Amino acid sequence: MIISPAVQPLHFILAFLPTFILLIPILILWSLWWKGLALWHSAQHKQPWWFAIMLIVNTLGILEIIYLFVVIKLKVSELFSSK
Repeated sequence: MIISPAVQPLHFILAFLPTFILLIPILILWSLWWKGLALWHSAQHKQPWWFAIMLIVNTLGILEIIYLFVVIKLKVSELFSSK
């Protein structure tokens, strides 16, 4: 069966639709997890600029991970401590 070039993008999207449907909630949960941790720590460290930037900008957790581990230099064991 020959598929016309105009239908090929639609065929591609329909072929991977179940994967996309599963991937979207996973990415949302991943982003919310890191955003919540980073916002909490920026508030604890009294850094309103970081708080505002991370609240507005959505980077799927990349900016939040950089903030936590590079800017304030947390260790994994310190992620859930109050200091």
